[in-house]
Parts: sequence; structure tokens; C-alpha cells
Amino acid sequence: MSCSFAFINCKNEKIIKLNVLQFNIWQEGTVVPNGFNAVVDEIIRTDADLIAFSEVRNYNGVDFSKHIVEALKEKGHTYYAQPSQDTGLLSKYPIIEQTALYPVKNDHGSITKAIIDVLDVEIAFYSGHLDYLNCALYLPRGYDGSTWNKLDSIVTDVEQIQKNNLESMRDDAIDVFIADAENEIKQDRLVIYGGDNNEPSHLDWIEANKNLYDHNGVVINWRNTSELENRGFKDAYREVFPNPLTHPGFTYPADNPLVPINKLAWSPEADDRDRIDFIFYYPDERLQLMNAKILGPQGDVSRNQRVLEVTEDVFLEPLNVWPTDHKAVLTEFALKF
Repeated sequence: MSCSFAFINCKNEKIIKLNVLQFNIWQEGTVVPNGFNAVVDEIIRTDADLIAFSEVRNYNGVDFSKHIVEALKEKGHTYYAQPSQDTGLLSKYPIIEQTALYPVKNDHGSITKAIIDVLDVEIAFYSGHLDYLNCALYLPRGYDGSTWNKLDSIVTDVEQIQKNNLESMRDDAIDVFIADAENEIKQDRLVIYGGDNNEPSHLDWIEANKNLYDHNGVVINWRNTSELENRGFKDAYREVFPNPLTHPGFTYPADNPLVPINKLAWSPEADDRDRIDFIFYYPDERLQLMNAKILGPQGDVSRNQRVLEVTEDVFLEPLNVWPTDHKAVLTEFALKF
């Protein structure tokens, strides 16, 4: 095999590129005209090997996993998937087994897990879509994080914000993931997680930007990204772009010109741009992070307006139709054998 790919000394080594895509597809792309086909087109365009979906619904009794695999096959691309609910996984490589690690219940989030055989290297791949209620990132912005009603005043007390945040079930799901992933690591499997966590990163709410994006002076150690970091997991986007001032990496709310603004703005008088979609991985000498991009429009929604980001983030703009109100995260790894 040629060693032209990867910036790795590949003497006597086999190295392949592994593209991982985290993709909230907004009710299977049904909210946006031609959205499902756009999901298919973006998967093909990104040449994604592993895809973590959020908002799999299996509408009208139609198995989304079968639907997406067949749609890709019609365009000449072979993928594997198994039935799931809320979260889903898609792979160019065979799925050995798949489980609902943290099953969805009353719409409080889920994590789906698959063991995937990538040329005899086994990867434990997880897709998360965490509880959307008690979404405490809205409190400093003056909105309730469960009803999205405007509050009488903003909430800047960190203890109060943390308390509200922990009333969600996001931490329960992440703790289940960490425990399972640590067991997989002991079995010498690689671990990659992609998810819409509905919670920001502690790496993004820091002293340097406490007066930006309606943080309103709040510096906060958001629980779940902090816990993941403490247990050794790496935030792929922040590994490549560590500075949230130059590369905020916002993934929500994304502008979508095919959707009325009132369907995109949950806190219309606030700037609630945030990074809530992630790819995490556990370091391993066989897996080298090469690059990360934001897949989606450069535009955002802020204060009930469509705005264009002026950042140094690297965007892969949509082909045509963008199927969702999130932006996706695309990372490129080098996988060494």
C-alpha cells in the first residue's frame, strides 16, 4: 500500500484514512424539503466511514437504517446499519454487534453503540443524543432551558446553573458511556463517540470569552465535557482548534434558508450560539487525529436574525440543500495497523 496518505512514518505499516461524521439530521431530514436526500448526498460528499446520527425516528413504521442504506446503495455506495431509535450508526465497515447502550425513554436522550470491524481493527463506536430538557446553557441568556420561556432576569449564578444542568439526564447517559468505553479500552478496542450533547463544553465558556455570545460574565465548568476530559477522552475539534475565540466551532443554531426563522430561534432575544455537537475519542497509538471541520452553512441564528460567522473556523459548505438546524462535525483520522 502506498504511504502517500498520512503524515506518519509508515515503514512496514498499513495506514488508512478514517472519516468520522457526527450528524444531527433533524427528524430524519423531514423538516426541510428534500432533506433526506440531502443527508444522503452529504454522506457521499464527505466520504464518511463512520456516521453518528441524532434524531432517528423511524416514521410511519419505516426503518431508517434500512432506508438510508438502500438510498446510498442506489447511488453506488455500500454501508452497513442496524435498526435503532433516536440515535443511529452507519458504517462503511461491517457491524459485528449493535446495542442500545442507553435506550431512549420519554425523550430523555439515548446512546447507541456498535462494534465495528475496520480491517480487523475493532472500534467501539457510539452515537449520542442527550436529554434536551434542563438545557442550562439558556439560563445566562435569560431563557428557561425546558420551556424556552423568557425569564424575568438572566441567571449568572454558576451553582444554580450547574444544579439545573444536573437535573437533566445527560450526566446519567455520559456516565454509562464512560463505564462502557473503559471496558472496551481494556479489551484493546478503539473508542470513538459522536453526539449532540445538548450541553456546551467547559473549554468554550472561559474567562477570555465570558462577555461574548451572551455568556454574560459566566465562566463554567460544564459537567459532561469536563468529566470526559478527566477520564482521558479527547474533544477532536478542540484538539485541532484549541482557541474558542478564533474557532468557536458553533454547531447550533445553524441558519437554514429553507426554514422560517421562528423555527430556528428558540431564544429570539438572545445570542445562543454554542458548540453542542461533538466527536470524542480515546487516545491510542493506532489512531491519529489529522483534521476537523464544521460541515454546514457558515451562517447562524442570533437574536432572531440570520447572521454570518466571522471566525477562523473551517467550514465545508453544504452542497445545496442543508437538511438540519445543526451543523455537523467531520473529523479525519489516520488508522494505523
